[in-house]
Amino acid sequence: MSNLNEYLEQKRLAMEARDAKHARGELLPMTLNAKVTAEGRSGIRHIRIRDHHIINDSPYDFAGYDLGPSSPETMMGVLGACVVHICEMQASVRRIPLESIEVEVNGTYDPRAGKPGFENLPVHPTDINYVVNVSSPASNEQIKELFEAVEQTCPVLSLVKNPQHVRATINHTRTGAAKAAKPVAA
Repeated sequence: MSNLNEYLEQKRLAMEARDAKHARGELLPMTLNAKVTAEGRSGIRHIRIRDHHIINDSPYDFAGYDLGPSSPETMMGVLGACVVHICEMQASVRRIPLESIEVEVNGTYDPRAGKPGFENLPVHPTDINYVVNVSSPASNEQIKELFEAVEQTCPVLSLVKNPQHVRATINHTRTGAAKAAKPVAA
């Protein structure tokens, strides 16, 4: 069975190349884009990011077809994926060997939120927690330092812990004889 160590060496070289770009002043902010469209009849959401496609759906009891994870479930998966990736990055630059890494993310979502009698329940997932399972010959101290570095540098974890202001705009195209309305700030 293979482990992550060969990959971590490739990751270390990529990180060194990125650090060299930073030293030369060539590492600049990146714009991140995602486009989501709803499919007629099923309502499933197609998420497109660069050349990638993700299907997002709801369970049957939310009028979905259960063809993919729900948005809150996707968020849990994205958090776990980012924690794994940052573990790989931090292990590679610290030269900490990893046989395997797995992250389990859990949270609570209450579908009653906002309904009569439950107006004070948050509409977002709560009680989010994650467990990092690592197999490695490294010392406990090395793994502790790795975990601390991940907690400090994981962008999605930071976003979940320190929410950002989100600006929204809605563009309404009236169907029929009416012309398109101007964008309205939300």
